[in-house]
Amino acid sequence: MDFRDYYETLGVPKSASQDEIKRAFRTLARKHHPDVNPDDAGAERRFKEANEAHEVLGDPDKRRKYDELGASWRTHGQPDAAGPQSGPFSPWAGQGGGYRTVVDEDLFRDGRFSDFFNTFFTDGPGLDPRSAGPRRGRDVEHPIRLTYKEAYLGSSRHLSLEAGGRSRRVRVKIPAGVDDGSKVRVAGEGEPGTAGGRAGDLLLCVELVPHERFTRRGQHLYTDIAVPVTTAVLGGTIEVPRLGGAPLTLKVPAATQSGQVFRLKGHGMPALGATRRGGDLYATVALRVPTELTPDERSHYEALAAAEASRA
Repeated sequence: MDFRDYYETLGVPKSASQDEIKRAFRTLARKHHPDVNPDDAGAERRFKEANEAHEVLGDPDKRRKYDELGASWRTHGQPDAAGPQSGPFSPWAGQGGGYRTVVDEDLFRDGRFSDFFNTFFTDGPGLDPRSAGPRRGRDVEHPIRLTYKEAYLGSSRHLSLEAGGRSRRVRVKIPAGVDDGSKVRVAGEGEPGTAGGRAGDLLLCVELVPHERFTRRGQHLYTDIAVPVTTAVLGGTIEVPRLGGAPLTLKVPAATQSGQVFRLKGHGMPALGATRRGGDLYATVALRVPTELTPDERSHYEALAAAEASRA
């Protein structure tokens, strides 16, 4: 077998620290694992090369021998050795040549990559032979449709769920202020754990049903209000609808223009979480022109038109 430069295989200098070697191997393992690249012989070869390089350089004693002796480091002092692929240091020894035996026990324990390890380097998800203790159950997602009013006031629902091979009914509470796309966590209602581990959580994925009068942006609500022409010209009061309560009274100043926006502070969606504030309600004026006029109303509008013409 031709001599392979393990440092070059991992893409690190000879002065690389053990942490740098480990990081380089982790990157290559993610990229070239056969399960991530099915039917790609080149990727499988590069994965094996990376494993072999890390099996040597990741062990300080083996690395020292490799640095001192180069290609003959495996057979030095072992005249009966059968070669680099069958000796006691072979990265593919045991388990029928499988991939599990070549990875440091602590290499994939950090965060997100541990799931990758359990999936690809063991017999299946959650079956890591090194950890037979209690394991937490998986989280389960479930969609839930809410009206604007339910999102404004908060609500409770009874849901029929199936997880981990069991069916059950669960009563869940939806906090006030949730938005489209919010996820509400219900602790302990996911899949059951194993070996005494706690159950996962239920994640409710919120979808808001569109409202006929209100639109929403974040915690703010928006609506249009019809204002009679006379009220817009002379000023007056109108009612503004709101979610979950009686209409609000808005004072409209004289000479209010169509499209003018009024802010009703604190009447948007409630705060969601302690670090957020509640929203406001924004009312946009839409002038309401009468569709029919009595003779008396027509005479008044004609007199107004004549007065406007005389000012022109």
